[in-house]
Amino acid sequence: MRDAAPADRATTAGATTRPSLGERRRDALRLDIAREAVRLFISQGVTGTTGDQIAEAVGVSTRTLWRHFPTKESCVRPLLTAGLDAATDQLRHWPPDTGLLDFLTHSCRHGRLPSADPAVLDLIRMTPTEPALRAVWLQAHDDALPVLTELLAKRSGGSADDLRVKVHAATVNGALRAAAEDFAVRFADKAEASEEDLAASLHAALHAASEGLPY
Repeated sequence: MRDAAPADRATTAGATTRPSLGERRRDALRLDIAREAVRLFISQGVTGTTGDQIAEAVGVSTRTLWRHFPTKESCVRPLLTAGLDAATDQLRHWPPDTGLLDFLTHSCRHGRLPSADPAVLDLIRMTPTEPALRAVWLQAHDDALPVLTELLAKRSGGSADDLRVKVHAATVNGALRAAAEDFAVRFADKAEASEEDLAASLHAALHAASEGLPY
């Protein structure tokens, strides 16, 4: 299954620029570190894994590892943020005549969001029982919230400080997280899941969010 390419960097004018060679190499290294960290966490546990072991598995110095990540658990962040980064990048191209639910589901079905990466699914399944990994997962969504808020504010013509916009952004954020967690659990015993399967989970979560509170 393919990896999501890191999103182009946005400029202040709203355009995008291609990342430099140095940035692409850094992103590739960070992704390698994340994958080796997940592999080691699965094989010997988070507690039983050291930063030195992760660095050795990647072929870099421990000093280099800590230059990129503050803790061993945070090494997995690039895998956890790939889907969020892709979703927010897609929202920058959200057509004015298309609803959010249909747009994101369509994007998923047509390969514009990351495929169901087994390493990511393994990682998400670990978050309920590994508090430090859970903290990284929740922090990734917390960091994405202001971006979603700005995008929804721009879409509605409102302000990012508007409580209504903030609630809508938090709802979308929560739906994305719930969809990923539900999908990871439901496909735990399946060798491969299709983009259609992932799109169905995303659609179900966003549809539930669009229904509002049941009382």
